[in-house]
Amino acid sequence: MTPPATTQPTAEATLLDLLLADGLLSKEQVEALLAESQASHQPVNELLESKNLVREEDLVREKSKLYNIPYIDLFGRVVRAEILNAVPKELAENYKMVAFNRSGDELSVAMVDPSNFRALEAIEFIARKNRYRLKYFLTSLSSLKYIVRQYESLSAEVEEALKGAEEESKIQQAMLKVEEEGLEEVVKTAPVSKMVSVILRHAVEGRASDVHIEPVADETRVRFRVDGILHTSLMLPKHVHQAIVARIKVLSNLKIDETRIPQDGRFRMVIEGRDIDYRISTLPLVNNEKVMMRILDTSTKLTELGVLGFEGQALELMKENIQKSHGMFLITGPTGSGKSTTLYALINLLNDEAVNIVTLEDPVEYFMKGVNQAQTNAEVGLTFAAGLRSILRQDPDIIMVGEIRDTETAELAVHAALTGHIVFSTLHTNDAFGAIPRLIDMKIEPFLIASSTNVVMAQRLVRRVCPHCPQSVTIPERLEKEVSAELALIDKTDLPDEVKLTKPLKFSRGRGCVRCENTGYKGRVAIAEVLAITPKVQQIIVSGGNLIEILKQEFKNQRMFSMRQDGIIKALRGITTVEEVWDATRA
Repeated sequence: MTPPATTQPTAEATLLDLLLADGLLSKEQVEALLAESQASHQPVNELLESKNLVREEDLVREKSKLYNIPYIDLFGRVVRAEILNAVPKELAENYKMVAFNRSGDELSVAMVDPSNFRALEAIEFIARKNRYRLKYFLTSLSSLKYIVRQYESLSAEVEEALKGAEEESKIQQAMLKVEEEGLEEVVKTAPVSKMVSVILRHAVEGRASDVHIEPVADETRVRFRVDGILHTSLMLPKHVHQAIVARIKVLSNLKIDETRIPQDGRFRMVIEGRDIDYRISTLPLVNNEKVMMRILDTSTKLTELGVLGFEGQALELMKENIQKSHGMFLITGPTGSGKSTTLYALINLLNDEAVNIVTLEDPVEYFMKGVNQAQTNAEVGLTFAAGLRSILRQDPDIIMVGEIRDTETAELAVHAALTGHIVFSTLHTNDAFGAIPRLIDMKIEPFLIASSTNVVMAQRLVRRVCPHCPQSVTIPERLEKEVSAELALIDKTDLPDEVKLTKPLKFSRGRGCVRCENTGYKGRVAIAEVLAITPKVQQIIVSGGNLIEILKQEFKNQRMFSMRQDGIIKALRGITTVEEVWDATRA
């Protein structure tokens, strides 16, 4: 039994030196990281992980050189229960280490942080107790989580919970107790409460944004939305449906005996040390109720604009406009297109002790240190309009209004932008060019829109090609013609250097692997179009006429990429696929 060969760097070289030497970071990136680390007193390791400048597995490989501990990729590996249980699940989760192999008395252990001395002490105690010789490996957090999930799978855990009820008759008998003990008392007990907690935990671990629990024929279907796509994760016997719905209502403080009208609620849980908010919506169907849960990870670190997918002239235009002393910055797009995440990233750039930032949201999705965040509450009259009126009395420099939904909110936002405030907000329109006519429909005078608006952008989210299983492909001839027609509208000097237009056009697609659950996609990236409200555009807005067509022509004159063109460029660079871009930008 020996501890890792070293828990200190093997030489004076630092992790940044290794990343620079192996071409994973540029000299400019290293200098920027060092400067930010010194200014924020945040370790370089944390900055590297939060900024996603280097792929997770590449970063761990470099750390393995630094610590002189072999690297192991655990994805796709199935570990026998007796080996896995050599390290109890609680220790594995707390200390980020798992046992994955055993040969004789030699136990192979994978760790995320070899400098965690408490973790080393814990595993060495286990080794002494069981007379194991330890062999250490370094692995990524994602890789470790893949193995930790094997302690108990979703279906196995729910099956175990169902066993607690044994037979359908027992659940039915429990439901008959309602009149005597009250439904709330019944659904607080296992197995129903355990089933719900297991579903919620696996949804978070699986990166789901939404959970749907719905009656389907003689079963209850549980679906998770991951990267914008719904997947069936579990089928349960229908006799547990009412009890599961009731349990979720209890958690959300909803009326458990009211099944005739829709209800909305929310609750919070701590999962894997993260604060998770669940927004609940119930809907009465013909024979039963459906529950939809939106998952909001309030502890998620804010992502930088470049990581979200904004780049080139569009990114420069966004940064340039948020530095202005006043005016509106509008983001358009349908629900789930990433508007709120982009707003948070923009505000984070402006977050400074010298400015007063106030937001009004529905709901507050991320908590930002140093920002005054308020949440709408229609029940007590705190609408966007009423809240914005109050915010203007709070001496704000920067205001974020979650959404402009009505004329009153639009008027107040325009007034705020004209009186020396930066105003961020969103609108529901299909593209950037529809935002101006939408505001005019809300009875806002064109000359006020022209004077108060700095920039209008539209965005969508498309799935990223899985970085672990990409393959080069060509697309059907018909689709290639459509792509070529879009590319013909772009000045070739505006294209990034890495984009090659040799025929046939080459794209990437994921083969499907264990890391992406055989979908070929992992994560999402934004595609966007950004329209700057220049003096020429202001003149167009005031003049009227066929605004959308005239604005589109002026957009071309600004030499900006449309959402579809931005998506094609990302597809040519292997970031996403043409099919994803076409689905997201279909009129």
